[in-house]
Amino acid sequence: MAEISSQERDYLPGMGKHYLLPFYDLLHRVSGLSRVHDEMVALAGLRDGQRVLDVGCGTGNLLRATGQRHRNVSMTGVDPDLKMLARAEGKLRRAGLNAQLDRGFAQELTFEDDSFDVVFSSLMLHHLDTRSKDEMLAEVRRVLRPDGVLVLADAVLHDHSHLGHRRGASGKMQEHLHDNVGDAVAKRIAEAGFTVEPTRLRKLRMFGEVGIEVARVH
Repeated sequence: MAEISSQERDYLPGMGKHYLLPFYDLLHRVSGLSRVHDEMVALAGLRDGQRVLDVGCGTGNLLRATGQRHRNVSMTGVDPDLKMLARAEGKLRRAGLNAQLDRGFAQELTFEDDSFDVVFSSLMLHHLDTRSKDEMLAEVRRVLRPDGVLVLADAVLHDHSHLGHRRGASGKMQEHLHDNVGDAVAKRIAEAGFTVEPTRLRKLRMFGEVGIEVARVH
């Protein structure tokens, strides 16, 4: 598991607070997010030999779902939280799966251009401020191959009035969620140089609605 060598950045951990880490996987199960992950993997259209990157991989749930369905793809996960990565490493090992897990930041991916066929990101975009969201999407486009695909899931709010009631959201995360009202996420991805399919909306138990975006480099 590689540590980052570039300048340290602030980041919002999973669920917004470091002390909530023990509950991360419990909430993953309770919310029904595993079904969203299964759909993301199916939408990616993976083939043997392809390279997959999960940006903001957390404790490895999406990587595990990917590896269990596609044993012959190469998987890499990036997350700024070493405790999350340690959990991911153990989880993947118990599942008999191999993945490269790197400590790093979405805004400055340490991979060469055109390195990956598929990039995943699940419920991570709203952890970033507005500028960092754009930096992340630029980096994703850079590391994707010309025919590559981004499959991204993130919270969707239908109007700004829901922000004050978003469960589990810290003050900073509430601020970042202003960028997730309506079709703002899909528009942001398109502006970063992708062709975006219509958003697929899915309800999570307890945690509102998630939009799955499938976007291709153009």
